[in-house]
Amino acid sequence: SPKERIEKVIEVLKPKLLITSKDLNLDLNLPTLYTQDFKSFNIDENLITKAKEKHIDTNLLYVLFTSGSTGIPKGVSIAHKSVIDYTFWVCETFDFDENEILANQAPFYFDNSVLDIFSSVKVGATLHIIPNHIFAFPAKVLQCLEQEKVSMIFWVPSVLIYFANEKGLKKYPLNFLKKILFAGEIMPNKQLNIWRKHLPQSLFANLYGPTEITDVCAYHIINRPFKDDELLPIGKACKNTELLVFDENMNYISTKEIGKKGELYIRGTSLSLGYYNDKEKTNKAFIQNPLHDNYLDLLYKTGDIVAYNEFEELLCYGRADNQIKYMGHRIELGEIENIINSHDKVRNSACVFKEEIICFYESKEEIDFRIFLKDKLPLYMIPKHFKRIDSFKLNQNGKIDRNYYKEL
Repeated sequence: SPKERIEKVIEVLKPKLLITSKDLNLDLNLPTLYTQDFKSFNIDENLITKAKEKHIDTNLLYVLFTSGSTGIPKGVSIAHKSVIDYTFWVCETFDFDENEILANQAPFYFDNSVLDIFSSVKVGATLHIIPNHIFAFPAKVLQCLEQEKVSMIFWVPSVLIYFANEKGLKKYPLNFLKKILFAGEIMPNKQLNIWRKHLPQSLFANLYGPTEITDVCAYHIINRPFKDDELLPIGKACKNTELLVFDENMNYISTKEIGKKGELYIRGTSLSLGYYNDKEKTNKAFIQNPLHDNYLDLLYKTGDIVAYNEFEELLCYGRADNQIKYMGHRIELGEIENIINSHDKVRNSACVFKEEIICFYESKEEIDFRIFLKDKLPLYMIPKHFKRIDSFKLNQNGKIDRNYYKEL
């Protein structure tokens, strides 16, 4: 993380101690322990035993910082019980044991890494940490998966899309790769189908969840074919979790109301304890369950627009703040992107709204989308401007940096 961001995190967290490596040369004006000195420390077994006896599972395990709209990062506070519950669910659902070999893509300040770290620790699996800069060299990454006989990955869609587009997959059979999980953005079916064709015997799963609910609260194990322009479901709730959908007037939308859009709210053991040192933001995001007022029953307001399909699975159309009102119509920009991504010459796309809809698309050539979109989208949803780019600028977590494109 950039030093400026670390300093903002310290302002919110007010930590008592920094543990770091001497190699990083961090001077943050904090009492500091260096990892290089650990071997020379004396261990007091009694203190460790006492700490364990006093420990309860609602204690904080970590605070993960996500970007805040004001420029001050928001510290999501997660308890031990949430991570333990999530880890047990992951290992059970995806059949993890000590033979599993994982390759980590998510930086450790991004909540997707929680699955990699804690699941490996729980079952005694092997976790390979791939340095972030290597992802600029597709061949090196795929080589590493082959060489280390990696059996499972949990990566963001942008990275999987990149490998599918680069046609690098053709050179590497990846015979050991049996489980491909992804989360963090909408995964386009066009590139997913390239992966599925390459690894027909492997399990593919779409996971969904904000940092505020310990990484994942919904999942869909892909068990049927999808057309390139279809939206991939985020599926159903994980164990110990309930997904609730409400319209803008907080009327409940049931699983039988197919196609009716609303905002997704979540309850369950995975819920964060709120934003560290920020009651105001906590009270806005974590609300009392509107279905009753009998006891404290908090829901997390995700800000994501969803609807049920005929299988009672949820489809996610993207952020509520990516929902626009244009010419009297409510439009989900994610819906437009999904159709544009199905074009065989498009690698990826992002739509922004600045009085008109503008679409940025990644492709090797200029494309005239008018004819392609004529039968696929109503006229008012077709972007007014299309801007070709060679490759998307990604944020620290490997997702498309949408704020950058909004400001262009």
